[in-house]
Amino acid sequence: MTGLLLRWIGNSLAILFVAWLFDDVNVATTQDAFVAGAVLGIVNTLVRPVLVILTLPVTILTLGLFYFVVSEFCLWLTSYFLAGFEVRGILTTIVAAILISLVSAVITKTLQGDSRKQNQ
Repeated sequence: MTGLLLRWIGNSLAILFVAWLFDDVNVATTQDAFVAGAVLGIVNTLVRPVLVILTLPVTILTLGLFYFVVSEFCLWLTSYFLAGFEVRGILTTIVAAILISLVSAVITKTLQGDSRKQNQ
């Protein structure tokens, strides 16, 4: 349960960071960023594995580059469901999806490291 909460916080902070970085990524409020982080986590848990399996032949043919398109689609799907979170442009969505994944991973690992030190 703690891991899920940390990933949600990581996704939300990463979305806020990317929205601050790019003009084409808009988050209306901080609350919308946390809702977007939760929805992105749900989309990544439920939709992404199905897409990865369905697009496996294309991903192999493109030497893994099509996986970025899957990430982009998941981010676009998140912005489609939420009015307070908007990503404009295909290239911006791909770059934003990559950055959100990287920043979220760093934030989550950092928070997990801190919580493990507190538990010892």
